[in-house]
Amino acid sequence: MTESATVSTPVQVTPPDRTKANGLLLAVILVGQFLAILNVNIVNVATPTIESDLHSSGAGLQMIVAGYTIVYAVLLITGARIGDLFGYRNAFLGGLAVFTVTTLGAGLAPSTGWLIGFRLAQGAGAAMMMPQVLTLIQRNYQGAARGRAIGLWSLVISGGIVVGQALGGIMLGFGAGWRVVFLVLVPVAVVLLVVGFRALPADEGGGRTGLDPWGLVTLSAAVLLFVVPLVLGRDLGWPVWGWVSMGLSVVMFVVFVRVERWVTGRGGRPLVDAKVLAAPGMRPGLAILLFGPATWGAFLFTSALHLQGDLHLSPFASGMMMVPCALAFGVVGLLWPRLPAGLQRPLVPVGYVVAAPAYLGLGLAAGGGVLYAVMSALIGAGLGVQVAVTNMATEQVDGAYAADASGALLTVMQLGQVIGVSTVGTLFISLSQGHGTVSASLMASVAMAGLAVLAGLSSLFLVRRR
Repeated sequence: MTESATVSTPVQVTPPDRTKANGLLLAVILVGQFLAILNVNIVNVATPTIESDLHSSGAGLQMIVAGYTIVYAVLLITGARIGDLFGYRNAFLGGLAVFTVTTLGAGLAPSTGWLIGFRLAQGAGAAMMMPQVLTLIQRNYQGAARGRAIGLWSLVISGGIVVGQALGGIMLGFGAGWRVVFLVLVPVAVVLLVVGFRALPADEGGGRTGLDPWGLVTLSAAVLLFVVPLVLGRDLGWPVWGWVSMGLSVVMFVVFVRVERWVTGRGGRPLVDAKVLAAPGMRPGLAILLFGPATWGAFLFTSALHLQGDLHLSPFASGMMMVPCALAFGVVGLLWPRLPAGLQRPLVPVGYVVAAPAYLGLGLAAGGGVLYAVMSALIGAGLGVQVAVTNMATEQVDGAYAADASGALLTVMQLGQVIGVSTVGTLFISLSQGHGTVSASLMASVAMAGLAVLAGLSSLFLVRRR
């Protein structure tokens, strides 16, 4: 290990033999993560019934859908620090409790304003809960068990998005009202809370103090200024304030970097420790997890519009068309840790070599059918190497800094999906207006292939590091 890889003193981790036997720990944190990811898209297909029932405006519907994502993206790194300060078990269960109560509130909301408020609070609960999942895996699993656990972690993140779209369509297809998309999650979350109190190991966090309020304020402002116009700008016609906001976000990111250097110089504990980013693999890993998820988010968004628009499929049927992609992603993610060690690293760029032409093929197969399903499966198989990326990016980050790494990776992945949906989604919608979605699908596929190429090039810097 190089000097830059050793970012802290060793910390106590659970022995491998104990964690291998404790499958309940992994089940609890992954199901909690699944509920949080499910909530990103499950409400999408319910917006027409919400609009008619609550008489919501267009702006209100946008905030119902996007408010969760905005708060979640802004508070992820803060959620990671809360776990570091107060214990990862406490932060996970606290976030799950907030998520449970606010999900119930969303299902019972009497008006658009109440529903928006509960959606924002849901995002805060998810942001407190989600970073603890990867941190608990890093601190409690070692070796092959850790690789398998991270594989399942990545599978749940990607699969939850697809399942959210399909599950919402199923429930509405059976005539259930929009409230059921929230209320059905409440008993699952309650059971998870009860089991989690018994299954999650007690811990005292990272053993460090200080929340870095100046870092928290400047980073939150930077992410908020960046995410809000990307999430809302497309539906609002990209107003001037959105471009100004994104420009100011760059300024705030610069201010955040300077604040963190100032905190470090005074001997304080920065919100994102620069030593974590200096660990071999983290910076190329972050680049890959920006471009790769950008293609994934864009793919799911544009495919749903194309399948339900030009091909006239139901929300459930369009969700089912994504199943081959999700299954292929899961198979690659689960099999990767079982490959010989000499093959694991070189296969990462190969995944993006497979995904890029598959995106192009998807555009040529815009008529749907078997060829469309085959192309989507190849995309899932190619992007399945992102499981390996997460593992390689964090393998030389000390366990004491697991929260920093977890928050940074999750934030970048979320920003990547938002960027993909906003940029490629805007391209798709602009080209499809008055011309159908077939040609728009082809151009969007070219854009997604380009993002996959960028992810593949970034992966070359990752796999060459040891």
